[in-house]
Amino acid sequence: MARPSVADERTTQIVEATIRAIGIHGITGASLDRIAEEAGMSRGHVRHFVGNREQLLRVSARRFYYDGTEGTSILPAGTDTVASALDHLFGDAFAAPGRENAVVLGFVEAARTDPELAQLIVDAYRGTHDLIARLIAVEHPSATPAECESTAYGVVAIALHNVFLSDIVSAATGTAEARATAERLIAALP
Repeated sequence: MARPSVADERTTQIVEATIRAIGIHGITGASLDRIAEEAGMSRGHVRHFVGNREQLLRVSARRFYYDGTEGTSILPAGTDTVASALDHLFGDAFAAPGRENAVVLGFVEAARTDPELAQLIVDAYRGTHDLIARLIAVEHPSATPAECESTAYGVVAIALHNVFLSDIVSAATGTAEARATAERLIAALP
């Protein structure tokens, strides 16, 4: 197998540093200088390998949301049942409070002024809705496509509500309640 290029290695190093910097300092505090410091290189090197801050945020968001599999959902590859989707959305890795939530909020904040970044985030969550709707349709064949789609939207909305509140409210009881609510929503389908 061929060794990755130096440019690819440096880009990965910078993207990882960007995500860490956003998680620690928020989107506003994740300046090119801080990102360069976090990456262990000069600001000039950061710009050389990934361009300006706007380009860097787009590349970082793409890797953060898609992990190299752009065009899919935020659910892990191989999610093939409603239960496995719920296990992820209401599992410890996704629902736990922490820096990853700060990164998501940072990208959302930056997307307010960057239409390309906004579209990338919308596509990630739309892909998640679409996948969950397809999984629901398999398990609830009597449900209309519109019912499956709106239920999937509700499930993702409940999961995101839970995630964002988990940083400021105990996730211990909230996550179980959020999952139960999502399950009731799905169970109400024909």
